[in-house]
Amino acid sequence: MRAPARDKKRNDVKMTDSARQQQLEELFREAGEAHHQAYIETDGADEEWPIWYAGFLRERLSKLLNARFTQSELVYLLISLDAEVRRLAPGANWQAYYARVLLERYG
Repeated sequence: MRAPARDKKRNDVKMTDSARQQQLEELFREAGEAHHQAYIETDGADEEWPIWYAGFLRERLSKLLNARFTQSELVYLLISLDAEVRRLAPGANWQAYYARVLLERYG
């Protein structure tokens, strides 16, 4: 029995969301690795990390989410997401958490 067209469309959207989730998670992993390399002498320690991440992520996130961010907006968003992860899901995979929340808000 064939699935109705409506169900196929819903499945296509889910697959697209899943693929975008994976792309975002990979982008956050890449950013983390690049940040660690940039701050290798301090073993990745950087009190101003949201500024660095915002600069690295801004164009890439804009393309993946089809959204525009100023650097300031992205710094604020990263600080907010960091606080959420620490409060709601301590020890969780932050890349997956950030990706899921961004897809919910901007996807």
